[in-house]
Amino acid sequence: MKASQQLADNLQIVLTDLIELQLQGKQAHWNIVGPNFRDLHLQLDELVLATRQFADDTAERMRALHALPDGRSATIAKGTRLEEFPAGLVNTKNAVKLVTDRVERAVQTMRDVHDEVDEEDPTTADLLHAFISRLEQLVWMINAEIMNAGAAVTDPDEA
Repeated sequence: MKASQQLADNLQIVLTDLIELQLQGKQAHWNIVGPNFRDLHLQLDELVLATRQFADDTAERMRALHALPDGRSATIAKGTRLEEFPAGLVNTKNAVKLVTDRVERAVQTMRDVHDEVDEEDPTTADLLHAFISRLEQLVWMINAEIMNAGAAVTDPDEA
């Protein structure tokens, strides 16, 4: 199978956001300070590893479909849908919010292109499903670092 231009473009924007998410995850990893530092520091490494693998999987899928992935820094900077991560030190609570926003934006990109991808290539849509599932799991765990237990519902009947 050879990817249409639309499929190639859709996968490129997913690739762009994944590469940017990987870079921003490292930026956060290096510059967080405050409560739960170590746990969040390690969780950010998990996020970076996952997004690095997902970017590679996306690029390799593109090549399998005879499309050309573009991971050059200028392409990533120009094409990402993610907001720039702030420079300098970031406290852990703010970092969780910043990272969560960016993961959710990257997931939204995948959801935005999903139906067009699925229509042309269900196999590639399966990759997007796996990426979304893992990213949502990671962001849930990252958010748990700052959750207030008093706000959590412990009895499902109370929800």
